Amino acid sequence: MIVYKIDYLQKGKLKSVKIKASSIYEALKKFKKQYNGIIQNITEVKQKNLIEIIKEYFLTSSVNLEEFIFVLNQLYVMLDAGISIDIALMQTLKSVKNKKLKNILKDIYDKINSGYSLYEAFRRYERELGVITVAMIRLGEESGDLAGAIRDLINILSEIEENRKRFKKATRYPMFIIIAMIIAFTIVILFVIPPFKAIFAQLHTTLPLPTRFLLWVEWAIRKYFLVIIVFSIIVFGIFNYLYLVNKKFRLYVDKLMLKIYIVGKVIKLAMIGRFIYVLTSLIKSGIPIIAAIEIALSIVENEYLKSRLVLIKEEIQKGGSISEGFRVTNLFEPMIVQMVKAGEESGNLAQVFEKISDYYLKEYKYIVDNIAILIEPILIAAIAGFVFTLALGIFLPMWNLTESFK
Repeated sequence: MIVYKIDYLQKGKLKSVKIKASSIYEALKKFKKQYNGIIQNITEVKQKNLIEIIKEYFLTSSVNLEEFIFVLNQLYVMLDAGISIDIALMQTLKSVKNKKLKNILKDIYDKINSGYSLYEAFRRYERELGVITVAMIRLGEESGDLAGAIRDLINILSEIEENRKRFKKATRYPMFIIIAMIIAFTIVILFVIPPFKAIFAQLHTTLPLPTRFLLWVEWAIRKYFLVIIVFSIIVFGIFNYLYLVNKKFRLYVDKLMLKIYIVGKVIKLAMIGRFIYVLTSLIKSGIPIIAAIEIALSIVENEYLKSRLVLIKEEIQKGGSISEGFRVTNLFEPMIVQMVKAGEESGNLAQVFEKISDYYLKEYKYIVDNIAILIEPILIAAIAGFVFTLALGIFLPMWNLTESFK
């Protein structure tokens, strides 16, 4: 069977559908039976092999957020000045240096000129550009205020990028300490400890236990280095595959991550804060509450938190209140639930969500800015254990060596 892609016009809108058939004539017959529309184009879709599918699934990533925000800023300035979207895109393409982003924007530009709506053109790159981008483009197109929608999108993406940068900056020092310890440990094991083995072998003296442990580590690294590397890659690959494909496994891992000291709290504050911030921005932009929750859920990367936050939408769909939805998640403090309830009753829900968003942002900033202080006891304990192990492994054989010479 061959897959054919048929582009057709229906009620003034250009749409596309994929149909499986043994020939192009059979595909056209199936189309006429199932769809109403004027066929514009029909093409054969190339079937992807396993390698191409794996490459697309694992290697297709989102574009650089900072570069994308820069592009959106250019689009916003031109659209706000009254320039049409096709001209704005054409002018923006001239200044885009990132090859991947440039190809995406060029294809969007071509699709718009071919009759696609802006939303349909952007939707093709939902995975690369993000669900929020597609939703805001749709909102701007339907409301007639595309410039305003892009401005709100810039604010949302800028806040997300700012939080990521803040976290990276806060974890730079601890990561530097950990990497330095690993390098020092490797140098000592491979170059400092081994000479003691030869000297003690000549003196027929037994090495102390800490030194024997370090020598065993050195032997394992030298003999099974490639095996360790290959095994690590295989384990990482299997873990990554299960995490991406198996929802139950991902749910378990994400739940476990929330229990890790400091890390769990940072993830929770970041994900919930991001959810509330995006939800607030979407509601203020005029998107209905259910649709806003669905879009905000799409940017929550922790599967366990997402499974709890989706209860808000389910509670509203059952006819319950928004505050009750927040309560049943068991993720929010009673104070937050009461604030949502007050906003719901007064009709100032957007303002209340804005205050809640500010609260989570402040909490996130506080813990991230103080992450080095909070993690310091663990680093000190790790350094102490590292130094103690090396000290015993190096100095004990030196003392025993002195006794042997005596």
